[in-house]
Amino acid sequence: MAYQSEAALEQQFIEQLNKQGYTSVSIPDYDALVENFKTQFAAFNAAKLDSPLTPKEWERVLNIMLGKSVFQSAKILRDKFVLEREDGTKVYLSFFDADHTKNIFQVTNQTTVVGKYVNRYDVTILVNGLPLIQVELKRRGIDIREAVNQVMRYKKHSYNGLYHFIQLFVVSNGVDTKYFANSDRDMLHSLAFFWTDFDNVRITNLKEFSISFLARDHIIKMLTRYTILNDTDKLLMVMRPYQVYAVEALVRQATLTN
Repeated sequence: MAYQSEAALEQQFIEQLNKQGYTSVSIPDYDALVENFKTQFAAFNAAKLDSPLTPKEWERVLNIMLGKSVFQSAKILRDKFVLEREDGTKVYLSFFDADHTKNIFQVTNQTTVVGKYVNRYDVTILVNGLPLIQVELKRRGIDIREAVNQVMRYKKHSYNGLYHFIQLFVVSNGVDTKYFANSDRDMLHSLAFFWTDFDNVRITNLKEFSISFLARDHIIKMLTRYTILNDTDKLLMVMRPYQVYAVEALVRQATLTN
């Protein structure tokens, strides 16, 4: 197998996402992430806003969002909320839509975030400006468990603020690729899953995984339908492939019956 550096794998992956309709954006640090979120959030909610949000109104939006746990952030992500504007009027705003065509998809890489340590994240997928999927890559030949361990370190050191809205992690060395849900707890390697096709054939190659799992219509379904918020244990739980296909089959059957 030919040698491929992590940087080359990262660039190849981003180029594939570009082909799938993700727009590349430069987000060098956390402040740039916040500014990009403000721009995309305003664009996503443009039909509801007859004038730009004021600094005080942005402060209200961010107060609703920040300082929450991963689980609380996941609930906020899925709910509409009422923003009282400075003139006293109220507007219902939301963070994303179950219809993938109504969302703004972006990808960025090598964002530097300062927490307990200085960390530089590989690839971040943003929906309407929010970092919802974080991808950690290792060069070929490195066990992807190392990427899972790196995610765990980042969670302890610097995944704060808007990064609490991450719903899913993807880890890959180009040959093997898995996904798992974010959590307020320590993550277990056993809860990182391979994706498969309908016939239960594993899709492990990063490019093929991107085409199938990260297709814009599919990833929105994974976020809105197949990532479950467990209120009892305060956990995000993402479905395994066979569970996803079983639910889709039931929905199709119910549609035909009706």
